Amino acid sequence: MKYAIKIHKISTVNELPNSWSVDDYKALLTKFNFPNAEGSDAAELQGLLCMAIADYETNEAATILLHYKLSEHLNEGQIDQLSHEMLLDRISEEYPKIELHKELYMINQLLYKAYNGKFLNTEATLVDFEITPFSNADPKITKEIVLKCFAKNLDSHNIIIRLFRSQLEGNEKFEEANDVLWDLEKNENGYRLTTSNYWMHKEEFLQPEMDCKIDFFEEA
Repeated sequence: MKYAIKIHKISTVNELPNSWSVDDYKALLTKFNFPNAEGSDAAELQGLLCMAIADYETNEAATILLHYKLSEHLNEGQIDQLSHEMLLDRISEEYPKIELHKELYMINQLLYKAYNGKFLNTEATLVDFEITPFSNADPKITKEIVLKCFAKNLDSHNIIIRLFRSQLEGNEKFEEANDVLWDLEKNENGYRLTTSNYWMHKEEFLQPEMDCKIDFFEEA
């Protein structure tokens, strides 16, 4: 199948827009012993939460946030281990379960902000683009289609290309595409993808426009 890609903008950000809701901030303020916070301004509530977090030891704060966000996916031992490792390593890039990378990134960046850089900084990549299917291509745009197209436009040293070459070539199912791309949203100018700077960063893109022929895995 063949698609045409046109990139409008590539952005590198330290925080995902709307990653935490007003309700999240209020719930977390209660967990950090700052109950009954008033108002509905997300920026103000985030500021209060960062002050509340900073009153705790780093591993204690990380534990609270990990419990809040990932208690359905991690057991007590895993949470305790991560609460210490997050201070030393970029866990949102290195953790073997890539389906948790987005949530770990959100937690890391809140801790990074609360402790004024004591935690390691991590970044996300946002790409605004158009994608046009050619006549024989599936018009329903999925994360797998987008990731396979974009891989054709990345430097050969990119980690997606190195780790998932077989999936990109259609020799295996590419289920990981749904976790490598955190979000794929349609907007008035096309689409926006969100992923970790670890997976693709601005300097790796080769050209703003290209045609891409991609292949899909077929069951025997």
